[in-house]
Amino acid sequence: MAVRGPAAVGDASFFARYPFLPGAEALAQDLAPSIRVLLEDPTLERARELGRARIRAALDDPRGTASVGELAVAGTGEQFLSFQYARILLGAAASAAPVRRWAVAEAKRASGRLGEAPAEELLNVAQALRLDFARDGEFVTLPVVDYIRLATPIREGDFRLNHQRVEHGRVRVGSARGARLLEEGIRRQLSVPVELAEPVREQLRAQEAEFLEEVNRRVPPPQTRPSFVGGALHPLAFPPCIRKMRRTLQEGENLSHAGRFALAAFLYRIGSDAETIVDSFRGAPDFDEGITRYQVEHITQRDGGEGYDPPECATLRSHGLCVREGDPSSPTPADRDRDALCFEPFLKHPLRYYEIRSGARTPPGAAGAPGTSPGPEPGRSTGRRR
Repeated sequence: MAVRGPAAVGDASFFARYPFLPGAEALAQDLAPSIRVLLEDPTLERARELGRARIRAALDDPRGTASVGELAVAGTGEQFLSFQYARILLGAAASAAPVRRWAVAEAKRASGRLGEAPAEELLNVAQALRLDFARDGEFVTLPVVDYIRLATPIREGDFRLNHQRVEHGRVRVGSARGARLLEEGIRRQLSVPVELAEPVREQLRAQEAEFLEEVNRRVPPPQTRPSFVGGALHPLAFPPCIRKMRRTLQEGENLSHAGRFALAAFLYRIGSDAETIVDSFRGAPDFDEGITRYQVEHITQRDGGEGYDPPECATLRSHGLCVREGDPSSPTPADRDRDALCFEPFLKHPLRYYEIRSGARTPPGAAGAPGTSPGPEPGRSTGRRR
């Protein structure tokens, strides 16, 4: 079977496959010299239709496996403009949540192309993204700092740096792993909503009102407050790490596999029902209700409903999920989450924090404390509903 050679950077076919790369603007100028032309020119209706199809495919399956069959037979110009129109159209959506889901799908689609392309094409894309990828025989290498930045949000545990081969400040990986790392870089770039002038946004919202309503219905804006039921939970008593995990999802950002497990197990242990836990993940850019319900059921129904214990503080620190080392003077919310209670020697588990802050447990040594263990130990039942 013939293997195609890599397209040269700057070729129309290259930018049609990777339309998010810097330099693609020149192709856009040739095809549609202004946003208004792209929005209004009758001859570009096919590109607009394909752009809507790209978005629908992402809504159907943010993992990027839902194909857009029409793209395979579209010309390079239509392929490129459909991407540009999809991105502009999502800039008029009610929230950034659909943008982030679309970014996941487009990044995975690009990663799939890179996995089948010659190694030179992978290097071309990396260099266009200003990433220092280099070829080393059948492998690729990249600086440790770039590897950490790209690999940190990836859920699979074998992407952690201690599992990699590091030589002279560079990480050596196979081409498939290199494509997966580039996928994360592409996702980050596309997750930022495009900024639209207000007249353009208003025109899009009028012109695409029905489609945008479909988008907003299928990907509701992330929750901005918890939807706890039963009245027995105390969200303000959540430890800083759990608050940060929830905020990450509410803002439509990715949360690592370890973080998702910790959040689900913690919420179940303090009394949340399955619906509340599933709702907590709706802001995730790759949220899939069926998969989420399956995973929540797996976490909560272990041992006849006892469920998994949430990780202790030391484990959360090893996964980069602890926030106690932040700077309380920093303007960023993650740093302001620091709490002196987290530094107490007896505080070794997020459940202990919750029990103290919610009043279910008195801190050891507290004045008038009747004892140091008025509630169950972390990892045991704290009144969870059956």
